[in-house]
Amino acid sequence: MKKWMMLFGGLMMAMISPDTVMAAEAATEAASGTAAVGLGWFCIPFAGLLLCVALFPLINPELWEKYQPAVVALWSVLFIIPFAMFFGAGEAAETVLECLVNDYLAFIVLLFGLFCVAGNITLEGDLAGSPRINILLLTIGTLLSSWIGTTGASMLMVRPVIKMNSWRKRKAHIMVFFIFLISNIGGCLTPIGDPPLLMGFSRGVPFFWSLIQLPVMLFNMVVLLFLFYWIDRKNYRKDIAEGRKPDISKPGTEIKLEGLHNLIFVAMIVAAVILSGTLPSLPMFQDATGAVLGLPIYKEVHLPYPTIIEIVIILTAAFLSFKTTNAEIRRKNHFTWGAIREVAILFVGIFITMQPALMLLKSMGGSLHITEPYQMFWVTGGLSSFLDNTPTYLVFLTTAGAMELGSGIVTALGTVPVKLLMAISSGAVFMGANTYIGNAPNMMVKAISDENGIRMPSFFGYLAWSLRILIPVFLLDTVLFFL
Repeated sequence: MKKWMMLFGGLMMAMISPDTVMAAEAATEAASGTAAVGLGWFCIPFAGLLLCVALFPLINPELWEKYQPAVVALWSVLFIIPFAMFFGAGEAAETVLECLVNDYLAFIVLLFGLFCVAGNITLEGDLAGSPRINILLLTIGTLLSSWIGTTGASMLMVRPVIKMNSWRKRKAHIMVFFIFLISNIGGCLTPIGDPPLLMGFSRGVPFFWSLIQLPVMLFNMVVLLFLFYWIDRKNYRKDIAEGRKPDISKPGTEIKLEGLHNLIFVAMIVAAVILSGTLPSLPMFQDATGAVLGLPIYKEVHLPYPTIIEIVIILTAAFLSFKTTNAEIRRKNHFTWGAIREVAILFVGIFITMQPALMLLKSMGGSLHITEPYQMFWVTGGLSSFLDNTPTYLVFLTTAGAMELGSGIVTALGTVPVKLLMAISSGAVFMGANTYIGNAPNMMVKAISDENGIRMPSFFGYLAWSLRILIPVFLLDTVLFFL
């Protein structure tokens, strides 16, 4: 265990300590064909942006909100210019465009589509946010996540949960567990649930294979809901003792859902995501070499036709949702564009500045000698907490497929033992919950909660929650499922 912990620690230090790591020759040659240069240096803007995300909202939230675009632009430029100086302007442009066109564009369009459609569904009623009701809502959302995606379930459930608990003073913990369960852990059962699993599906992992993770998900869900119940009951009783009570004017239970026709548009978006994972494997979308056809952008950068189809379907669903839904529903939901704007600005900087860290990870992935499931679980998960979990998943899936470890799941990248693939998948999906930036819905839920007057924990405050609650649960996962 000490060996793999040292390897993991070394990799993390490589991303934040530029004077300790030199770029692997293969990665550097792929980038420029020149002499090896320390990629660690180029991780400084990524680390700087993360520090800004963590500290500025604590120091001066008003200034952070006002100047967030400028801060993101500054760190992006501080990466692009030195990168261009070392590797050439053309290589820098290609790296940035590859990131924006093939990663960020589909990512933000999906978030935008689900944000719009879910904002046109509202729930009215006299269900008060008691511990039992909150347990029910979190359970429903967690079970939905694998079938409409963690982003879809988060956007669908976040406003009802906020509304039912609007009368309470102590409610930030509710949204923290919401992120743990609905925005992350619930998405582990199908490729629809979370992008890493969709990436695995596009590489030959069977669609329903992920159902093998059901015992792990149910275990985590039960443990987290048990902990949530006692935390929520304590806070609920404090709210009641202070004289707070829900505004329920009628006896009995009355629930009214409006804008339910928008579920058709949610289904359209889910279908678009499935198509994006299946179409690239069809011959009509491939050239003679098997590469996916697309619209040329710059040099080797192209926008794949399956991605274009996905984007068109999602934007059409969002447009039809707004055209067919009464604006009164959005008013009831306190719908604004602030949350999606914040996420769009922040993540464009994260996607750009994290490229050297991903390059470093790709160059070192095969040399870490990580072969055991528990190692894959923690290394994949630990890196997915701060980097995009999709390329992190792909790096270790590729590494596992190249190790030729015997029987298992046959993929386009090689045969991967079942337990090893399960560890990689669970680590990438579950540990996105460790930080706000670990998975896109995390930041979206935080932004919507902030807009609705819920004082969410800071970056470090949320990290403290995950260290206290999630890490012990993941240690139990290790003992029960991955040793």
